[in-house]
Order: sequence, then structure tokens, then C-alpha cells
Amino acid sequence: MKPNHLLTFMILLLGMVPVVQTQTRENIKAGERTSVDLTIYNQNLSLIREERPMNLPKGESRVVIPDIPATIDGTSLHFSSLTDADAVRVLEQSYQYDLVSRSKLLEKYLGKEIQFGGTVGKLLATGSSQDNTSNVGIVAEINGKIEINPGGQLILPDLPEGLIVKPQLEWLVSNRHEGEQKTEISYMAGQLSWVCDYVALLNKDDTKLDLTGWVTLTNNSGTSFKDAGLKLVAGDVNLVRQQFDNMRLSKGVMAEAVAQPQFRQTELFEYKLYTLQRHTDLNNDETKQIELTSGKDVAARKVFIYDGIADQWRAWYHDYSYRSQGSFGQQSNPKVGVFVTFRNEEKSGLGIPLPKGKIRMYKRDDDGKEQFIGEDQIDHTPKDEELKLYLGNAFDIVGERAQKDFRSFASGKVVEETIEIKVRNHKSEPVEVQIYEHPWRWNEWEITKSTDEWTKVDQSTLRFPVKIGKDEEKVVTYTIRYSW
Repeated sequence: MKPNHLLTFMILLLGMVPVVQTQTRENIKAGERTSVDLTIYNQNLSLIREERPMNLPKGESRVVIPDIPATIDGTSLHFSSLTDADAVRVLEQSYQYDLVSRSKLLEKYLGKEIQFGGTVGKLLATGSSQDNTSNVGIVAEINGKIEINPGGQLILPDLPEGLIVKPQLEWLVSNRHEGEQKTEISYMAGQLSWVCDYVALLNKDDTKLDLTGWVTLTNNSGTSFKDAGLKLVAGDVNLVRQQFDNMRLSKGVMAEAVAQPQFRQTELFEYKLYTLQRHTDLNNDETKQIELTSGKDVAARKVFIYDGIADQWRAWYHDYSYRSQGSFGQQSNPKVGVFVTFRNEEKSGLGIPLPKGKIRMYKRDDDGKEQFIGEDQIDHTPKDEELKLYLGNAFDIVGERAQKDFRSFASGKVVEETIEIKVRNHKSEPVEVQIYEHPWRWNEWEITKSTDEWTKVDQSTLRFPVKIGKDEEKVVTYTIRYSW
């Protein structure tokens, strides 16, 4: 066969070979949530469980799951098909969070032509500005000339590939049976949290109070949740700490209270679980309050406590070099603290475990107007336990503590100290004050003399309950012996 005939034959032969075209299958978008349930911990952590429909082809495909929190912990994600658990598997997972911003948009168009108002030019440098809107710092080539900070509104032809409006997941999925699958997705996320705040109204004679507990929900996760089931977990759950990004300020709205309890309290392991008996919306960048509990006419008591020794001296407890020096520990605190105590019991309308939080106390003045009188923080409190709230210091009661005598003997192994405490009541009625003392020099001690009855609260605390008439002064003196 001649060479030119051979070339013709090969061309004809090649023309008979079919050309295989590779089809690029577009990503499949999962459907919107058909249900969502939130379990929120009081440690800036949440478990999100949602159901979504997915219409999947047989074989491998890529699926996009939109409206995912920006604070998702991708390592915590669990997926299952409720239609056919064995048919669908997630082979790969990508969390895409390259969100649209002015700077990112401009970076994608470096070296390309964009529109500045009615003029077209090539973008050479993106620049920056504090308000993120002006053209300060932008460099462009327009009509053959270099312009810095060109005027006119920036107009881009389209959204560059790779930038998205909201965070999303992209999965590589393997499916054995073509068709729609009802799927369940659960994962952990940060910046979806709750705290408990309480408001108390004290009655005129300080013997009863009304208490309302509010759950404050804050959603800075980057996505909204509509018609969501809600559970709250109170307790100290151990976590391996991770740093979540996208800290944002929240905006506040107040939900209306209803007469009946909205949360049902149950047990979860060694923690407390509170389930909202209805669904609620929790929008992104929103703070919402829902009533947790309330009690009326809760029995209360006002207590005055004088703790005269300055806190700094308790730090020297067990310090060998200072325990026998008489000049230490003589500074006196003149303030007498005022506390309100009550019990978390069912007969008062309470009796459920109270999550930790801040309690703000109010009282009506002589005109019947509510006035703020102090606040305190409580820890997780089981039912039937007593709460003691420090609200501030009494204006008309003053304390004074002084060392009256000090002796060291037995080669410095025994120390005796005499302390005098004075409490003056300038109120127009008698009061009872609890005087607290702290044997801070050593843990082996005994009271050798005392003018008043006392109680040992613990190894480092004594309590002297005293009654003081109006415009009177009470003096308590005791001698304590330390030995080592």
C-alpha cells in the first residue's frame, strides 16, 4: 500500500472510532429542613438534629447541604438514611465557608476588567477601607492610564466561582438505589447557647418574694432555625475545649410569658434536661427569652453578716513564716453584708432544679414603684436546697474588728490571740447579725474564752449570732489558741 493510501486508511479508521464524552454531573442540592431539634448546653455548645429529603441517583454523586451553621464542628457530624439505612453512605465531606465579602470579590477580579460607574478598567490593586464601601486604595488601569482611588460605583459582571453566600456542606455520596431518601443529620455547633436569669420581687417586710426564671437563648451560629424543637441541658458536662470563630454581637427580643410552665424537667445522666412543650423560632443574631419557672410568696429571710477579717489574710493560712507574727491579720473590714435567703421547694411554686444564673432583686418603695436592690450569681441548685443571695452592704450597721492581745510561748509553738469585734446598729429597729471569724493562722486551734455563744461552721469558720438593739453597740470578745 502506498504511503498516501495508508494515511487515507488511517484517517478513515480513526473516524470510525466513537468519541467518549465525559459528562460533568452538577451538584445535587439537598432539600430544606423538614424538621429540626436543638439541644443546647449552658457551655456555648449545641447538638443540632435535622431531617432533609435528598433525591439521589444510583452510584456516586455530590450533594450540597445548605444553611449550615458557620460554627459547625465537622468532626461531630452523623448521617443516616431513614428510608434505607444501608443504601446511602457519605464517602467525603467538605465544609465550605468562603463567604462573599467586598475584599474577596475584588481579589477574584485582580487583573480583570470591571466597571467603575460608566467606565471600564482593569483592576490592579484592591485596596482597603474601614467602612468597606469606598474605593480608597484601589488602583486601576483606565483608558491606558493608572488611576488611584477611581470614582464611580464598582460593578462586577457575576459572582466568581468558589464564593458562596452562606456556609454549606458538600458530600460525596454513594447510593445503591435511585430515588428520594429521607435523611437525618446531626452535628455539634458553637455560638448557640443559653443562660438562666432570674428576677425576684421582695415584699415590704422582707419575708416573702416572687421569683421568675427566664431562659435567655442566643443564636450567633450563622443560620436560623424555624419551628424548632428545643431541649436545654443544665450541668457541668466535660468538654475537650475547641475555639469557635465568628463571634458576633446579638440583638435582643423578649418573648411573652404564659401562665403555665413551658418547660418539662427530666433527668439526663447526671444532668438536668428541660424540654420546651412547643416549637419555637430562633433566628440568627437573635437573643430570645422564654419563662422557665416561677414561684409566688416564697418564704424568705433577710440576714446581716459581718465578716471582719480582710480576705487577704486568709491566703496566709498554713504559711509557716507568718503564722506566729502578731502584727499580721489586724486590718478590719467595716462593712456588714446584707443577704436574702430562701429555699427552692415545691410548696412555694418552685421545687425544680434551678440552673446557674444571675438573680436580680427588686423591692417596691413607699410610692409602690419597683426599685433594684442588688443581684447575685447562683450555681446549679437542686430542689429543696437553700439559696443565699448577697445583695450589698447595710448602710446603718457598721463593724469593727481589732486584735486586743497576742502571746507566743512554748518556743514559738503555741500562739494565743484575743480578738474584739464591735457591731453598731444605727437603724430604728433591732437587728440580728451573724458575725463570722476565720482562724487563719493554723488548722489546730481551740477557743479558750468567749463572751458569747459560737458555732463551728467548718475548720476555718466560726459564727457568733448576736442581737443588737436600735442605736446600740454589741461587743464580742474571744481568745483563740493555736498550736503546732
